[in-house]
Amino acid sequence: MTLDDIRAARERIAPYVRRTPLHPLPRGPLLKLENLQVTGSFKPRGAFNYVLANREACTRGIITASSGNHGQAVAYVAKTLGLRAVVVVPENVAATKAEAITGYGAELIRRGRYSEERIALARELSERRGLHYVPPYDDPFIIAGQGTAGLEIVEQCPDLEAVVVPASGGGLISGVAAAVKLLRPKARVIGAEPAGAARFARSRQAGVPVVLETAETIADGLRVLTPGRLTWEVTSQYVDEFRPVPDEEIAAAVRRVLLEGHVVAEPSGATSVACAISAGLTGPRAVAVLSGGNVDPSVLQRILSA
Repeated sequence: MTLDDIRAARERIAPYVRRTPLHPLPRGPLLKLENLQVTGSFKPRGAFNYVLANREACTRGIITASSGNHGQAVAYVAKTLGLRAVVVVPENVAATKAEAITGYGAELIRRGRYSEERIALARELSERRGLHYVPPYDDPFIIAGQGTAGLEIVEQCPDLEAVVVPASGGGLISGVAAAVKLLRPKARVIGAEPAGAARFARSRQAGVPVVLETAETIADGLRVLTPGRLTWEVTSQYVDEFRPVPDEEIAAAVRRVLLEGHVVAEPSGATSVACAISAGLTGPRAVAVLSGGNVDPSVLQRILSA
């Protein structure tokens, strides 16, 4: 992963995505507001980059696997570019995310609870139906697309000292970490994971990728059992550490971001904020990537009433 890869991605996707702002959180870090990205999360950056770079292969339609946000992005990309789309989601997908996917015109298929189950079915259906599979995270075009957020962070915060990024399969943190470290080698890059789904932290401790038996967390977008092959390699090179945070702190971050920062964050997006606060990374030289705001209203109600 090179700066040229990420800069090429930015040029490719520029007509389709937003340059999201940094927003101060009182007594906290700056927030990179990817909840204001088209479809409400960072995911269109990678999805547009992948499909545009592989446009000819996608002409018969595209299929993907997603907990929700990547599926929304792929559905939106397909609608924007005039393509057919199929999205495989978990059986317990948030209703708001399912409605958004079908609202963009994609076919919705439910399977299992974990990323690996969805990916297996999506790959099988891609062969059976002749659709091109769009990976959710473990691909160089996806990573480069997500890395465009890192370019923006460095430009918006030239004195950057630390950036905290939610880690799921690893596409976002791989891209952001590569962009930041290649431009600001001394800046710290920290991966934020739920304590109940700490696949990168456990893998780094073991020295090899591990597969979790379960991934139980309020952060539905971060329920992945193992790092991606490519994302493991990229994060091993560019990420300084992974820090697990408990669900209680993630929920508290959702409340604080809403009540003090006046920003809506889904638990997966607020995981980076919880991590930054627990690590003492606050002030104008620390950035937490708020990766999405597509929170289920019932989940938000429970968090606010707790």
